[in-house]
Amino acid sequence: MSARTANKVAVLMGGISSEREVSLSSARGVLQALRETGYDVRAIDAGPDLASLVAALTQDRPDVVFNALHGRFGEDGAIQGVLDWMGIPYTHSGIRASAVAMDKEAARAVFAAAGLPIAPGRVIPIEQFAEADPLPLPYVIKPLNEGSSVGVGIIREGSNHRSEILAGWRYGPLALVEEFIPGREITVGVMGTGPGAPGALTVTDITPNPSVAHGFYDYDAKYAAGGSQHVLPADIHPDAFAQALAIAVAAHDALGCRGASRTDFRYDDTAHGRNAPGRLVLLEVNTQPGLTPTSLLPEQAAYRGISYAEMCAWMVENAACRA
Repeated sequence: MSARTANKVAVLMGGISSEREVSLSSARGVLQALRETGYDVRAIDAGPDLASLVAALTQDRPDVVFNALHGRFGEDGAIQGVLDWMGIPYTHSGIRASAVAMDKEAARAVFAAAGLPIAPGRVIPIEQFAEADPLPLPYVIKPLNEGSSVGVGIIREGSNHRSEILAGWRYGPLALVEEFIPGREITVGVMGTGPGAPGALTVTDITPNPSVAHGFYDYDAKYAAGGSQHVLPADIHPDAFAQALAIAVAAHDALGCRGASRTDFRYDDTAHGRNAPGRLVLLEVNTQPGLTPTSLLPEQAAYRGISYAEMCAWMVENAACRA
């Protein structure tokens, strides 16, 4: 890690998205780690009053903002634009990468243009979902602009899940539907792709706990204690392992990400098992990976010999205005 360039760090936490509790959990670990590392750290709960947030940042101007927000307004380019306007360096990606990654339709277009593997799918009006199945079963339906698997559902043969999803849908007039990819959920964390950066960390194989999850790696499986089992490095075909690392770096760069990201995949090895590489499908890139006690990026960093405190300090020292 480079010599320290920052001393005062403001950690933005909470926010007003559906992932507020995730953000608060991430921020608790970040605050403790940065204080132990010797930074002068201040926590700021980014509530609905933007003027109060700007005033707090103006009054006690930090050298760096550690963006520990998740979801809308924290991960979609909104707060990044405010910080660029104020000229305050911040962690993670800038406006464009954040906005595109958060918009699943836009991100799919970027991945397709870069030649990266995505699941067949399309965006539909939610009213169309009410009328009939928009894809052959099984398929997945997702909100366009949510993270942490919020609002994601799987429609399987013989399921009457469609009416249940519609009854609870509060994510806008459009939805993304994609082919359901059988097999496993795997993920790759990336800490920068430039000279001297750790780069792609490793591949983690994720098995949701069936007593916690609802048939896939959902919100509860991600954040509840014991919600999932993580195996790293993943015990998959070596060609698929290398491909996952390469795709994660390519997706990070295609979006223009900075700092840390995490790329999620489905890996279908159901046909040939471990005797062949199988099918690897890119699901999404998270520009603000979770930093909670059950999160995947800190776990992968530790596997690479990078402590939680060192990872947080690396993010601070690689902060910048991204405009």
